[in-house]
Amino acid sequence: MMIDIILLGSAGLVPLADRALTAALLACSGRKILFDCGEGTQIAARRKGLDLLDVDLIALTHYHGDHTFGLPGLMLTMASIGRREPLYITGPRGLEEAVDPFLRLADWATFEIKLFDLMPEGLRLSEWFQGWPKGAKLTAFKTEHRVSSQGYLFSLDQEKDSLIESQKSQEQIQRSLRFVFSGDTMACDSLIEASRDADLVIYDATYGRNDQAQTAIDHGHMNFAQAAETAHKAGAKRLWLAHYAQTIKNPEDDLPNARAIFENTECGVDGLTRSLSFETEAFSGLSAETSGDFGNVGSLGNLSGTYTRG
Repeated sequence: MMIDIILLGSAGLVPLADRALTAALLACSGRKILFDCGEGTQIAARRKGLDLLDVDLIALTHYHGDHTFGLPGLMLTMASIGRREPLYITGPRGLEEAVDPFLRLADWATFEIKLFDLMPEGLRLSEWFQGWPKGAKLTAFKTEHRVSSQGYLFSLDQEKDSLIESQKSQEQIQRSLRFVFSGDTMACDSLIEASRDADLVIYDATYGRNDQAQTAIDHGHMNFAQAAETAHKAGAKRLWLAHYAQTIKNPEDDLPNARAIFENTECGVDGLTRSLSFETEAFSGLSAETSGDFGNVGSLGNLSGTYTRG
């Protein structure tokens, strides 16, 4: 079983010709979660041959426009192709108020739009959606930005039957896969805790230079070195830098500032893709795109704490 992670947008605040605004896609067993939805998300997905029209869930880290302004267009596209399954959206405090203008623009939608708060214990995705593995879980954690914000931890536990049937030794098999998407945040303890032993983390890296550390803190962000230090403290396996300010023309120029602290750091670029699997050698290289074998969302029943528009 594998998890595919695709960075769709690596820009912060201002889109560039080769950088869409913030978004990342997670695909597992044909199901999908979209993390943030900045301007250009649909175009970035099409460049990778990816279909966002059957995303189960959109997880917003906060409500600044560079993380949300792609939502109206995506919902319009979903309606134009006749989507019928509900679309679920979660985010930090203030979700209904922040997303309401987008929902009013989407009052013609062919599907329900359900807003909900993630509980502290997280969401077992198989209990809400058909097709997700039983061990798949999404958890939110508080981050430190200038507004209400949260990051996300996606974890996938290895199923017992798979462990028994595996031909690999116990030492070669991971029991859980962990992916963290920080959204906008300065370095903080909650991000370190959520990222403990994560296989891949995508962090805010708005500023590249070491002498911009205080500027990053003042604006609720991180520079490359602060992101690397956070990943190092968490014991993460791999770090992707993202959310670059428009003043960073070539992120690779500042990459040594991060690698001096955490060697396994990459500069995220739009379309960067990696597959995570339970076998430790899964990080041997970039993967192909997701297969496109996507099922339908099934009956979910009554969900407490949700807000419905549609």
